[in-house]
Amino acid sequence: MKKIKKIAVMTSGGDAPGMNAAIRSVVRACAYYRVSCVGIYRGYEGLIEGDFIELTARSVNNIINKGGTVLKSARSQEFRTKEGRAKAFEHLQENEIEAMVVIGGDGSFTGAVIFNEEYNFPIIGIPGTIDNDIFGTSHTLGYDTALNTAVEAIDKIRDTASSHNRLFFVEVMGRDAGFIALNAGVGAGAEEILIPEEDLGLDRMLESLKKSRRTGKSSSIVVVAEGDKSGKNVYELAQYVEENLPEYDVRVSVLGHMQRGGSPSCFDRVLASRLGVKSVELLLDGKTNLMVGLKDNEVISTSIAEAIKGGHSINQELLRVSDIMTT
Repeated sequence: MKKIKKIAVMTSGGDAPGMNAAIRSVVRACAYYRVSCVGIYRGYEGLIEGDFIELTARSVNNIINKGGTVLKSARSQEFRTKEGRAKAFEHLQENEIEAMVVIGGDGSFTGAVIFNEEYNFPIIGIPGTIDNDIFGTSHTLGYDTALNTAVEAIDKIRDTASSHNRLFFVEVMGRDAGFIALNAGVGAGAEEILIPEEDLGLDRMLESLKKSRRTGKSSSIVVVAEGDKSGKNVYELAQYVEENLPEYDVRVSVLGHMQRGGSPSCFDRVLASRLGVKSVELLLDGKTNLMVGLKDNEVISTSIAEAIKGGHSINQELLRVSDIMTT
């Protein structure tokens, strides 16, 4: 088997804390195994345009603690076309790049699978998304940091809610997955948690808030995932409660993209370091089309196709705990 001499690394899709730590890990693992490393700017868009930079162990000094991604990220419509992927492959050949590590989420991995099928090009995926919605890993890069950011923000909102006897609806990210909402809601002691996976109905929410009022709670927090299945956005939910429970003084806070930024937690830095090393080692062992992940605190690999299709289930036991905690 021919030894790989040059590996490229890119970040694609939405940014997540820990992506820089993963880039650093890939680059340093390449240096350790005496393999050249190339950074691809702006994900698949940069791959199509040949926007590359040589990276050495010293190129990635002092980035482990930085949020975002030094390689930038972008969504690429052109990579969805055969012509775009042909240009990308041509640039890889011109630069004698023989394998690639893609750090991203579902969309990034879908592109990787198609590219591998067309060109038999070795690719390993590292899951980087704050939503934690990828099968084959208990944690994606950035999820732990986003959780801590959300909990810290909710704690601060509770301070003002308590001061003014208010009900706050706090929207967190999670268009299709409620991992951030559920865990942050439990961690911050929310009175109600609304997530895409569970349509609990508006009547239950009203009843829960009435019960909180009856038992002496003067302020409340409702955490809402942006993809909640109630059929109403967070502002409509607030209006609905105001109309049905006029005794509540209701406010809305949307945390938004602040959840994607900031210095990664220790957990995300360590996870990124472990996954980056494993991704390089898999490529050097002749493996391809795999995603590295974490299970029972062990680094494992799953086929990228399975990671895309599998889906990551919400923790039913935690749902049960959240119900008990709202008592």
